[in-house]
Amino acid sequence: MGGEGRPGARGRLRLGLLLVLLQAALAVQPSQGFLRSAGPRHNSLKIVGSIIFPVKVYVKLDHNSPRILCVTNHLRNSELIDPIFRWNGPSGYLSSENSSVQISPTGTLILRRFKSHLSGVYNCSLLYKLTATQPDKKLILKYLIYAYSDPQYYYELTVRYHAAPCNSFYNISFEKALIQILNKLVAELSCEVMLIKSECHHVKMQRGGLQNEMFFTFSVTCLDREENNRLCQRSACDASHRLNKAKYLIERFFKQEVEVRKKTAKPLPEIYYIEGTLQMVWIDRCYPGYGMNALRHPGCPECCVICSPGSYNPSNGIHCLQCNSSLKYGATKC
Repeated sequence: MGGEGRPGARGRLRLGLLLVLLQAALAVQPSQGFLRSAGPRHNSLKIVGSIIFPVKVYVKLDHNSPRILCVTNHLRNSELIDPIFRWNGPSGYLSSENSSVQISPTGTLILRRFKSHLSGVYNCSLLYKLTATQPDKKLILKYLIYAYSDPQYYYELTVRYHAAPCNSFYNISFEKALIQILNKLVAELSCEVMLIKSECHHVKMQRGGLQNEMFFTFSVTCLDREENNRLCQRSACDASHRLNKAKYLIERFFKQEVEVRKKTAKPLPEIYYIEGTLQMVWIDRCYPGYGMNALRHPGCPECCVICSPGSYNPSNGIHCLQCNSSLKYGATKC
């Protein structure tokens, strides 16, 4: 690189594209911010038990559970005399003395700020009479309570550029500038662009010679941030909405780069976007120990639900894999 010398005419052409990129970036800035809502709405859902099968309950990580009632749907509408409720969880007897547990006098359970290790089997024992003269009746209701999170979806962006010689520092400088510009495009959406891979190759052209090309792969994600000092409509704050907005801005940016280049009479810079090479693919992923399974969890088909005993997820995939030796919830290895 020491032999490159000070930038001459070719260097000015290489760097000239950066100015074109900056102009295009400024032209497609969004007019307003799209930010995550201040917090989830209060969950007033009530879940009743069954004497026929365990009832599945899904609780979002770090949120409160729905109201879990220690009655069946039939008993919910009946008068119960001298009812006694007793809840047990994966670690034994549950009491409101625990800050993460709230049990009402009528036996309703709320799990506060739910964590993954709280997932498992919960039982409620109900002792009651329907009339004062009848003997006590006893029911044991079983609940399977699962932690879940929203999928950590993102776009994978691939794009190719005509490049300077593969050992040139101009390629490195351009790569840094391109990342900065793409991040500037999506910053108002609380999204970010990260470089996954960058490679320079010699490409034999059809009916032509060799040319240098840079192959870029980026991820485009929206950050989980809550901005309490700014308001926006709930749909506009949604992460998937912001991610699709970011996709639109990035696609428009590369389209405008081609349009600007076609309108100028100047020679092509040495580094420029190769028209038609932009690809953006939507990818779902879950945290390790979580997975998506609409058949097993029809009540939460698009959720990343904690892996049950007998399964695991070691990476940021979207499925819990079978593992008979896995005995805990949320296993990340077999």
